[in-house]
Amino acid sequence: MIKVSVLYPASASSTFDIAYYANKHIPMVRSKLGAALRGASVDKGLGGAAPGSAAPYHCMGHLLFDSVEAFQAAFGPHAKAIMADIPNYTNAQPVIQISEVLS
Repeated sequence: MIKVSVLYPASASSTFDIAYYANKHIPMVRSKLGAALRGASVDKGLGGAAPGSAAPYHCMGHLLFDSVEAFQAAFGPHAKAIMADIPNYTNAQPVIQISEVLS
């Protein structure tokens, strides 16, 4: 199992519409990726390690797939549409990481 994590860094000048992301973007991604997408979750940043500090990320989206190849096959045909939706909810540049889920 692999996880594709999309992290949206928070800064003084960045904005993020969590309602749009959770209620419109992620459902659109789910519908486009179909059965290849084994699961998805959205984490809203609340704070950093120090009490009262700001969260380093507005949000993190996590998508689960059986393999990197399954992700690439599902995402490739829809990449343009999925990426084109980003300005509708943020001006932050997303950071993407693909990980192997070990436990």
